Amino acid sequence: LIDCAVLIAIGINEQGKRQILGCSVALSEAEVHWRNFLSGLKQRGLHGIELFISDAHEGLKVARKAVFSGVPWQRCQFHLQQNAQAYVPKREMKTKVAEQIRQMFDAPDREDAQRLLDRFIERHEKNAPDLARWAQTAIPEGLEVFAFPASQRKRLRTSNVLERVNREIKWRTRVVTLFPNTESCLRLVSAVLMEISEEWETGRAYINMNPDDNEDTG
Repeated sequence: LIDCAVLIAIGINEQGKRQILGCSVALSEAEVHWRNFLSGLKQRGLHGIELFISDAHEGLKVARKAVFSGVPWQRCQFHLQQNAQAYVPKREMKTKVAEQIRQMFDAPDREDAQRLLDRFIERHEKNAPDLARWAQTAIPEGLEVFAFPASQRKRLRTSNVLERVNREIKWRTRVVTLFPNTESCLRLVSAVLMEISEEWETGRAYINMNPDDNEDTG
């Protein structure tokens, strides 16, 4: 048996609706597979990207820089919160640390978030030096979203929309259990993604692309 990785890209169009941009089934999430996948999207005409949102997977990070250099990157804040817990030395500190990081992400602007980050680093330099060092480099990677209107940040701060799609794919592929080859797996995954994308495109907008309009996009 050989485990495979399903690579997926989701985009938000000018109308604020989500779309499945592409998918691929590869033998792993190594950088070469991510690079081929992203290069394929670019060759198909993907352009005008304003923000790239993902976790900090090393293979994806390297591939993204190679194929879409210059595009701002937002590191998923949900994953950042999870990663931070590995550097908290005492159990009783975990809840407080999570709250302090959340305050940075919920700040009204980038300057205030940076001020809270500086205070966080200073506060933990002695009692949790590994956490302070991690925060100094990792947390700023989750603050790129402040370049966008406040009304859009909630949707752009994490890769949660992709996580929900991944759960659906895992549920659908688990029924089959085994695939004879990567092509058969790709066929099923593509069919599932087409269903999801059609539902998105016929539904309400995911993001309000007119920040001055206070209408709730749902």
